[in-house]
Amino acid sequence: MDEKSLQEQINALNGKMDLLLEYVNQQRLQSSKMEDLVSDLSIVGKSIYQYAESELENRMVEINPDEIMSLGLRLLRNIQNINRFLETFESMMDFLKDAGPVANEMIITYTQKLHEFDQKGYFEFFAESTRILDNVVSHYKPEDVKSLADNIVTIIETVRSLTQPEMMTAVNNAVKVFGSMEYEKTPEYSIWKLMRELNQPEMKRALGFMVTFMKNLSNNKSL
Repeated sequence: MDEKSLQEQINALNGKMDLLLEYVNQQRLQSSKMEDLVSDLSIVGKSIYQYAESELENRMVEINPDEIMSLGLRLLRNIQNINRFLETFESMMDFLKDAGPVANEMIITYTQKLHEFDQKGYFEFFAESTRILDNVVSHYKPEDVKSLADNIVTIIETVRSLTQPEMMTAVNNAVKVFGSMEYEKTPEYSIWKLMRELNQPEMKRALGFMVTFMKNLSNNKSL
């Protein structure tokens, strides 16, 4: 083996030794950093423990190691249930995220509708309507309400009859005629003039209507 070849081998060996020493140095540095980290964590953990111990002592809270161990075992046994709960919670959050825009639109629509009702006076009307209920409660006794309940069917039938088109037309005509009359301008009638008016066809028809109405009303009472 010549001198040149021997030198090359020595150089290669030196290179490998340098790499090995560098690796060992890095491992030492890593180990030193890990020791420093463990030392720091130990100090922090000790401080946290001392703080927790002090707070628990101040608040008179006693910790039973057996209970902590039992809690840990229960958590380990229920890991699958906890995972299912977290999955359900994540699904619910996704649903709320997706439903958020729809809910916002509904809230906006609802707010606009409330504003519309307020502009039209619905709320003021309902507020004033409570006075009607107050007056009813203050002016009527429970016996009156019971009597109303017993006769509500008859009252509804009467109202329905009064609201028939022909009845409403007759009432409307009577109101219009009464409204168009002026008491001061009503002519005076003597007995003789009244007798002459009663002979008029329209008065005879009106009297016939009144007599027929009274007779029918009497017949209905006798039933």
